[in-house]
Amino acid sequence: MAVYERTYKRYKGALTPQWTRFLVLPRYAYEEVAKSKLFTIFFVLCLLPPVIQAGRIYLYHNAAKIFSAVPAAAEFFSQFMSINAEFFGIVMAMQSGLAFIVALFIGPGLVSKDLANNGLPLYLSRPISRTEYVLGKFAVLGILLSVITWIPGLFLYALQSIYAGWGWAFQNTRFAASILIGSAAWICTISLLALAVSAWVRWRPVAGFVMFMVFLGGGFFGLMINALFRTDWGSMINLGVVIGRIWEGLLGLRVTENLPLWAAWVSLALFCFGCVQMLNRKIRAYEVVS
Repeated sequence: MAVYERTYKRYKGALTPQWTRFLVLPRYAYEEVAKSKLFTIFFVLCLLPPVIQAGRIYLYHNAAKIFSAVPAAAEFFSQFMSINAEFFGIVMAMQSGLAFIVALFIGPGLVSKDLANNGLPLYLSRPISRTEYVLGKFAVLGILLSVITWIPGLFLYALQSIYAGWGWAFQNTRFAASILIGSAAWICTISLLALAVSAWVRWRPVAGFVMFMVFLGGGFFGLMINALFRTDWGSMINLGVVIGRIWEGLLGLRVTENLPLWAAWVSLALFCFGCVQMLNRKIRAYEVVS
């Protein structure tokens, strides 16, 4: 409209709080993700294992009533399907694997589209910083992966506490803490990996392949180093072994790898730091072309 008509008015509505503005990014990203029916079906299926394990908890505490006519079945559920550290370890290992597949599907396209279409300067010209941009993209994966990792894990812990009594819950608070810490570590790792690969590899199929090869290649080269030098330190580049060792340490499970627990945490921290540095090199308001 023409300025001389003076019919325009300044916006006087409520402003979005500064600390919540980064949530605009995941809101629109979820709209894009929801368009894929295949992903929606797979994401729902990711919640099926916790539902099955919830049924196992119910059967464990009600075996005597359900199998009253078959005492042998009731004894089986009572003795061989106990709810302990191994139970939560299996549940979280399964959900962690599904979380990696979800990140493999969504992650490669989060940053690459903005870089390929020169959209990053438009984001950063708004009242949003580079840190908030990365945080918004991180939230896309962080929220989705939380739904299939620590949230179902804590639900199973609460369900077991209801049946076994809150005395059991206080005695086994380690399980709840392990679920939160272990899930947070894994979510940070694969989310930062997905964002870093997406920032450096702009073609989405190749980015997904690179992300998968980082996980698979680390395991291969880790085994090669261990075999050639007769050591266990090569496992520090194997993400599968590292996160498995961390889960063992958190839940107090039997140690299956000779990698020290502190080395696993150091390896994970260095890996995340490297991903952050890769993002720092690429997430800029402008790009110098030589």
